[in-house]
Amino acid sequence: MTKIKLGVTLYSYTAEYVSGQYTFEDCVRRCAELGVDGYEIVATQMIPSYPYVSDEFLGEVNRLKAEYGVRPISYGANTDRGMRFDRDLNDEELLASTIRDIKAAHKLGCPVIRAQYLLSPKNLVQVAPYAEEYGIKIGIEIHNPETPSTPAMEAYLEAIEKSGSKYIGFVPDLGAFADKPNVASYQGALEQGANKEMLDYAVSLRYDDVPMDEAQKLLEAKGADPIVMSSFFNMYGFLTFRKNPDFEGLKRIMPYVFHVHGKFHCMTEEGNELSIPYDKLLPILDEAGYDGYIVSEFEGHSTMPAAQAVAKHIAMERRILGL
Repeated sequence: MTKIKLGVTLYSYTAEYVSGQYTFEDCVRRCAELGVDGYEIVATQMIPSYPYVSDEFLGEVNRLKAEYGVRPISYGANTDRGMRFDRDLNDEELLASTIRDIKAAHKLGCPVIRAQYLLSPKNLVQVAPYAEEYGIKIGIEIHNPETPSTPAMEAYLEAIEKSGSKYIGFVPDLGAFADKPNVASYQGALEQGANKEMLDYAVSLRYDDVPMDEAQKLLEAKGADPIVMSSFFNMYGFLTFRKNPDFEGLKRIMPYVFHVHGKFHCMTEEGNELSIPYDKLLPILDEAGYDGYIVSEFEGHSTMPAAQAVAKHIAMERRILGL
């Protein structure tokens, strides 16, 4: 039987939360209604006293944990290099910010921090002793357009392996393994008036792994309109897809994975994700003996209500994993 646990990142409820439709408690209650026992909190979004955790907010978290049986299992940190208007933060300042995040996660009882790639490999290794002292594991998120095998992530892997620390590793975002275009983005471009033939040409360039600069020149030479070009840049950015996702890279990093983002954008009526091959990804995690959480992360806020979407996603995962 699988050791994988299922949870939800509260980021999934962003549209409802920022509009005032949901409170923090509503988000937690939604998780409980799904039968999961853990959630990830995005610190900058939902902690009123960020970057610190006030005793008042901690009391609210503990009250909800007692009432609903759901607890924070991951602290979503933001490596905000650009928080000053006059200059970027340097590595020493980012290191200090991460240590502060460790203390906040510890206060909340989160055993994991999802960090971002602006925390350099050097900084990640430097923060390892602090993570160990507080019993917090810190994982660099592997997010589109990166994969486990891109040079940036290879640099982290080398640093992690050389460090020998069990407290630093990776948080793969399953969106990095998409094998089809994002449906909402594609349909949205058509609805805005994009030329379908040109949009399909952009898709083919991405499928064929044509380098971005070269693909851009080819599209512009054919007179691609601004809507197509906007969609094209998404295809090579946060909505990248590949004919051959980096499954082997995922297998290679599994010894250093202790948290996973279950990214999804659009669920079919039958309960399948349209662009991310969960039927191939979840068995890789399971066969590696992964025993951490996969937190459902809904980013198709314009496609359907979050509660409905997350319920479909959790049901899909349970079906694939045999839960």
